[in-house]
Amino acid sequence: MTGIPLMIAFVIAIIVMIVAISKYHVHPFLSILGVSVIFGLIGGIPLVKVGKTPGIADVISAGFAGTFNSIGIVIIMGALVGTLLEKTGAALKMADCVVKLVGKNNTSLAVLIMGWIVSIPVFCDSGFVILNPIRKALVRRTHASGVATAVAMSMGLYITHCFIPPTPGPIAAANTLYEGLHMETNLILVIGMGAAASILPMIAAYCYANYIGSRIKTKEEKAMAAAGEAATAMSYEELMASYGELPGAFMSFAPIVVPIILMALSSALSMAGNKIAIITFLGTPIVAITVGVILGVLLFVSRPGEKKAQTFYELTNETLKICGPILFITAAGGVLGKIIASTNMVAFIKANSQTLAGLGIFFPFLLSAILKTAQGSSTVAITTTAGIMAPLMTTLGLGTSTMAAITVIAIGAGAMTVSHANDSYFWVVTNFGDMEVEDGYKAQTMGTLVTGLAAIVNVFILYLIFK
Repeated sequence: MTGIPLMIAFVIAIIVMIVAISKYHVHPFLSILGVSVIFGLIGGIPLVKVGKTPGIADVISAGFAGTFNSIGIVIIMGALVGTLLEKTGAALKMADCVVKLVGKNNTSLAVLIMGWIVSIPVFCDSGFVILNPIRKALVRRTHASGVATAVAMSMGLYITHCFIPPTPGPIAAANTLYEGLHMETNLILVIGMGAAASILPMIAAYCYANYIGSRIKTKEEKAMAAAGEAATAMSYEELMASYGELPGAFMSFAPIVVPIILMALSSALSMAGNKIAIITFLGTPIVAITVGVILGVLLFVSRPGEKKAQTFYELTNETLKICGPILFITAAGGVLGKIIASTNMVAFIKANSQTLAGLGIFFPFLLSAILKTAQGSSTVAITTTAGIMAPLMTTLGLGTSTMAAITVIAIGAGAMTVSHANDSYFWVVTNFGDMEVEDGYKAQTMGTLVTGLAAIVNVFILYLIFK
């Protein structure tokens, strides 16, 4: 099958995948893999190898193994850094530093920035749970809006969750797109573009959080109105004391900052044509993030407590359990990309590239937004969209290293648009933010729409600058 019928089959395949995940609760791994096989057979990939043409099993194996080879260890190590920061209190220390920087009277701004930083290594839903006690205590002390702070923190966490490695989604997307272009993955460029693309969505999130916070109230706010100032102030001190002595600022930030510096230094020397073996080695994403893990372990063993080895084993085991589904979903996305590349769909799109080229950087955003809204998972939306985009990058005029990085962010912008009832993060924010479900739609769902649209505007500006 070729031409328009193949494109129609592709659209139907994506719809089937979305319905299977969202309506019938089929696991994304099985749904993506199953749709990939069916679409591959419809697209003319032979059952077994014919001459130099690989069979369907060969294509699946290549797509699956290629993803694990390029990204598996990075995802595991990045998640382990997040776990260590959570368990040692370093995430709380980073949050406390941000609060001191912006002041307690700028509570929404404080939790927005706090979320943006903490979610670089920590998943957004875990980050919200970790930071929520401090958010609530700050609300009690400063009398800020509970809804405003919940939305601001949620959006801050969400932006870096979708934009900046070592969060698994952006890492997987970067590797898929760069591999499709036969280039070395430039994670530091992705991090830089993600930070630059955060400006407008951060502003939009802050403004919307304050806007909606003035119109929606939480149950907690009504309860706090009757509480005395001394009691609320004490609750804040008791909260901080409950974590014991927090680690120092330097060691708290080091597991995040040091890997970024190593990757940046390696990238800078490479671009300057002065490669130094040890710097290149340390700046390799797998090695750099492993250095972050080592720093996290040093932070962990320096904390008071017994049975460090047993506890670290349990933390690692728990992290691997969390990473497992993400790794397999990411690999399934790699299979879908490989299947697409092995059909005649790419050739047909290239022959009709003028139509798609008109969409440019908006194409990955729209595709990712459709997948996100339909099935709920940002990671699934990011990895699936990256798999679809990989064979189309050159056709869409996005075939350079810089454009690949910007495309990763465009996909991430779509993957936050929008969060609603089929997204676990929606329920985390709604429940921990002490909101009614209908208020959750007004706060979280509309907040992600506003933030996502601001993000793609920011991405488009970057696209025009670097085009």
